[in-house]
Formats: sequence, structure tokens, C-alpha cells
Amino acid sequence: RGRSAGSPGAVALPRPLGADAHDEEPMLVAQRKNPDFHGFSADPEADVLNMRAVFLAGISVAIVLGSVFVYYLPDYGLQQWARREAEIQVRDRERKGLPLLTSNYYDPKRLPLPPPE
Repeated sequence: RGRSAGSPGAVALPRPLGADAHDEEPMLVAQRKNPDFHGFSADPEADVLNMRAVFLAGISVAIVLGSVFVYYLPDYGLQQWARREAEIQVRDRERKGLPLLTSNYYDPKRLPLPPPE
């Protein structure tokens, strides 16, 4: 395998593509027929039509799936949850007639304090 009929140490190298007119790559032939070849079909009209269809579908899928992905991303930093929780607390305190903010986070009457000594 790989030995030629010539000298015993000579190795036959494969011929490069395009060396013979019959061994030319189909893509090169299609590019010679159609200089605006996009790689979808040898027929120029079908090539342009397929290229436009793939481009439209690819961009549409990227835009639609990209926007769906961004829309359904989780609440970063729980900002929306914190806002809703704050609005619930404000409505609850207004309903009870309490001030919205107090200086004490916990009710001092319910905190167990050490006896004064």
C-alpha cells in the first residue's frame, strides 16, 4: 500500500484536489457556474431561494426564542418580589392605621430584655 512500481523507497503521494478536470470539487464547479453561490444548491435560483429561507428562519427563530428566553428569565436579585412585598406591607399598615415606618424593627414590648441591675 502506498508503494509505486518505481524505486523500492519511493512513496506515491495522493494527487491534490483539482489537479485533474474530472476530479474537481462540486462546490468549485457550482461557484464557476454561479459566482454568488451560497452553498445550498447548484441551481442559482434555488440557491438564492434556499439561502433566503434559511436566513429568514434563522433570524426569526433567534429573535422569537431569544425574546422568550429573556422574558422568562428569573427575577434578578428578587427586585420584583421585594416591590410586591413592600406594597403588601404598606397596604396592611394603612389598613391598621399604623405609621408606615417606625424606629423599632421589632415591637419592644415583646422583646425579652435582661432585668436592669
